[in-house]
Amino acid sequence: MPELQHDAYFFNPQANRPNLPLLIFLPGLDETGKYLMSLQTDSLEAGFDVRCFVIPPEDIDDFDLLAESALALIEAELAQTGDRTIYLCGESFGGCIALKMLLQAPKLFEKIILVNPASSFHRVPWLNLGSLLFPLTPDFFYNHSAYLTLPFLAPINRLTSQAREGLSETIKSAPKQTAQQRLAMMREFTIDEAKLRQITQPVLLIGSEKDLILPSVEEVKHLAKIFPQATVVTLSHSGHACLVESDINLYQIMEANNFVTHTR
Repeated sequence: MPELQHDAYFFNPQANRPNLPLLIFLPGLDETGKYLMSLQTDSLEAGFDVRCFVIPPEDIDDFDLLAESALALIEAELAQTGDRTIYLCGESFGGCIALKMLLQAPKLFEKIILVNPASSFHRVPWLNLGSLLFPLTPDFFYNHSAYLTLPFLAPINRLTSQAREGLSETIKSAPKQTAQQRLAMMREFTIDEAKLRQITQPVLLIGSEKDLILPSVEEVKHLAKIFPQATVVTLSHSGHACLVESDINLYQIMEANNFVTHTR
């Protein structure tokens, strides 16, 4: 495994294309899941210059500090390429970072996409209890939990062999301490909904009906009541890790909901 960095950074899943709008993708993964990020953003590369925000496993920053880091990286990107239209896409854990970024830079993004955001985590009693008990999980059980966890992330029949392998490897590679810290962050997540109501840009909220981890459909409907310009899309057959499912094309979902305003 390559040496890991200690600071968050942008991973480019493709060659830079400064002529296209910039899309910042905030995944629900840390650096151990970098392989999966390419699968998640594959469809987006049809019309965007994509940057994936990568969090090293050793990073113990809270959501506010992670949001600051991502915004600093965007500023550095713009310093090199000049002003550009910027889209923000947060998935699961990354959805929480995206919400914090919106509060810190409410005018920066043209459009916002949230996919199964983990902002509901702290409102689910059994998840809160599980996160508190997680440190007691025996290391042996955690190290062999990939096969038990995989069906909760997505319906197996909707995953290619490549996606199944990638999800399994990511679960096995994530250090227990990192998972423990990320769970604690989601348990303690709070957001100023009054300030979110002031976000006037279009927000696309995508929730999976077969999500076995989070109440994602309920959460996107909750967020739709907060954002003035919200569009809700529910995926009838998808699980939590919907972006690696073979039948899901995020770019096409964006096009169908008028979230792509540029030509390829």
